[in-house]
Amino acid sequence: MHDFSGRRFLFLLGSTRTGGNTESLAQQAADQLPSHVEQHWVRLADMRLPDFADLRHDGDGSYPAPTGHARTLLDATLDATDLVIASPLYWYSVSTPTKQYLDHWSGWMRVPGLDFRARMAGRTLWGVTALAGADHTDADPLVGTLAKTARYMRMDFRGVLLASGSRPGQISADEDAALRAKTFFTP
Repeated sequence: MHDFSGRRFLFLLGSTRTGGNTESLAQQAADQLPSHVEQHWVRLADMRLPDFADLRHDGDGSYPAPTGHARTLLDATLDATDLVIASPLYWYSVSTPTKQYLDHWSGWMRVPGLDFRARMAGRTLWGVTALAGADHTDADPLVGTLAKTARYMRMDFRGVLLASGSRPGQISADEDAALRAKTFFTP
């Protein structure tokens, strides 16, 4: 198994509920990482971000440096080598907290001197999601959002670990997902 030397995983939990199926699936996959690999877990719903405002066409198009929770998320994002977006499937895409976090990337790219996009290049983006039905193609828009985000940011996209489960705990019945979780983070 790869030793993941120097890797730092940031798990971004996008559910509005704690202990849900997506979080459980992400934990199953994370449990397979070697013990020396850093893991930082952030619940996006607890990180109250300001509403995102599109300022690209105002003045010189630059954004002020983020403060508060937005700064905390920015710093955690830039500190990670691997970002894991763990968002349940909400209306065929990422959850609201996840979308709000990704929207802020647009502003971070325009903070003078931050060079956010250039600094994100080469990092690895992973996804984890649980969906209510058994038809995993329902998650195609979510997968597409993450894949296109990674491509635009010049990141390495490693796919999305999918599982079926709606009510809390139902994920345990998806044995195929449990098997995929065991090898999801292997190179």
